Amino acid sequence: MPRLDSSTDYAFAQTHFAPEKLWEFFDGSREALNITHECIDRHAGNPARLAVRVAHADGRDESITFRQVADLSSRIAHWLVRRGVGPGDRVAVMLDPSLPFYGAIFGAMKCGAIAVPLFTLFGPEGIRLRVADCAPRVLLTSAAKAEAAAGIPGTEVVTADEAWLAELATLPTSFQIETRADDMALFQYTSGTTRELPAAVKHTHRAIVVLMLAALYGTGIRPGDEFFCPSSPAWGHGLAHGTLAPLAMGVTTGTYSGKFDPVRLMQALQDYGITNLSAAATHYRMMRTSGAADCFRFAIRKLSFTGEPIDAETLRFIDATFGVPACSMYGTTEVGVVLVNYPGATDFKVKPGSLGKPIPGLRLEVQRPDGSPAAPGEIGEIKVFRRDTWVPTKDLGKVDEDGYFHHAGRADDVIISAGWTMSAVEIEDVLLQHPDVKEAAAIGVPDATRGQVVKAFIVSPRPGDENFVRELQDFTRTRLSQHEYPRQVAFAAELPKTPAGKINRKILRDAERSNA
Repeated sequence: MPRLDSSTDYAFAQTHFAPEKLWEFFDGSREALNITHECIDRHAGNPARLAVRVAHADGRDESITFRQVADLSSRIAHWLVRRGVGPGDRVAVMLDPSLPFYGAIFGAMKCGAIAVPLFTLFGPEGIRLRVADCAPRVLLTSAAKAEAAAGIPGTEVVTADEAWLAELATLPTSFQIETRADDMALFQYTSGTTRELPAAVKHTHRAIVVLMLAALYGTGIRPGDEFFCPSSPAWGHGLAHGTLAPLAMGVTTGTYSGKFDPVRLMQALQDYGITNLSAAATHYRMMRTSGAADCFRFAIRKLSFTGEPIDAETLRFIDATFGVPACSMYGTTEVGVVLVNYPGATDFKVKPGSLGKPIPGLRLEVQRPDGSPAAPGEIGEIKVFRRDTWVPTKDLGKVDEDGYFHHAGRADDVIISAGWTMSAVEIEDVLLQHPDVKEAAAIGVPDATRGQVVKAFIVSPRPGDENFVRELQDFTRTRLSQHEYPRQVAFAAELPKTPAGKINRKILRDAERSNA
């Protein structure tokens, strides 16, 4: 029987997929498994084999081999054990992508501890809340962040500087791994606000096996790809799909470090000869608005995105710039990737704006509030069938007559006005097609007559006068429907975003309630 990575075709996936075949990618078993061995150590035989290429914001390029990460992770594992860190203890790592970052994440998992990557732009309150939640024995960070992380009871803050690396250099470069498949390996925090901290999503070492579904059918990774994911490895996309998945397959991955610059990203895509790119919708939008894409030559053959839908104007930019379809990859941190567009599949038609179709072997439905299946075109909640029950994703969607799923926003982003159900995402998508709109967000605000009306927040270089408001309202309702347009419009210098770069509608809704 052929391996699952021997073809990218849709028909091949439907015919040959079986859950047990995912284990063909790994050395470990259902009893004994370790993410660090599967992602790093078993690929380290060739000392020149590249694991990660880092495009730094300052223009530097950093190449990191599997051998370097294997050696450093072993040294860090020994270092942690000598400090009393044992199986199940948490080790927080707040570093930008670099050799110390990868050494620390994989070193923690190598010795049986639980790695907890933290976003480097968190302030003291964001750090405190997450550290208080996971209670790490050690927090590794940079000199610049050490002060913000200091003073948390029960956590030793260690600066990953040259002196620390010199201390590690005296330790062995091999470590005996003894983890079981069901041991905890990673805690990952979603990109919520620091005021309402999401609970950590907890992953065992076995999670690396399920992750192959997204690698095979969401990002379309195959041996020989030159892969790149600019999302921070502190978040789900950058960690799971941009780091663990390609490394587990022995594929070199690329990432971005520092303040994001779309021109620097495109320079790296060109210089590294990237053939497979997976990024957030925001990254593609920023590449478009930079106006610099024509200055570069790209070798992209497979392209995917996640995080939020891409507006129609950016989809047209992707078609013109990269010449391959933009393949949505949809899932949540809690349920994983469930809807994909099979990048590289010559027999799969990508419908612009859709989430695609389910991964092989998965049951997925759009359901009404009473749990019954929604009719084609009817908006309901997307649910996944797992362990004999329907699991909610908390996202709205609809299925078209061809079986493609379409996103309609978060369940709390639905706007019901005078009995009409409207999607904030659809309204935003239309607004973003206006040539003078740089960013847009839509929410529902209370209205005495209609229950709710749509309020749009617009970022534009054009002055926000009454003529512009009427123009935007007409622009929207002539493209959607006569009732589906923003009755209220506000202009802003910028829109609130989550640390992962998504528009944070919750902050807008909270501000509206406070003002009311």
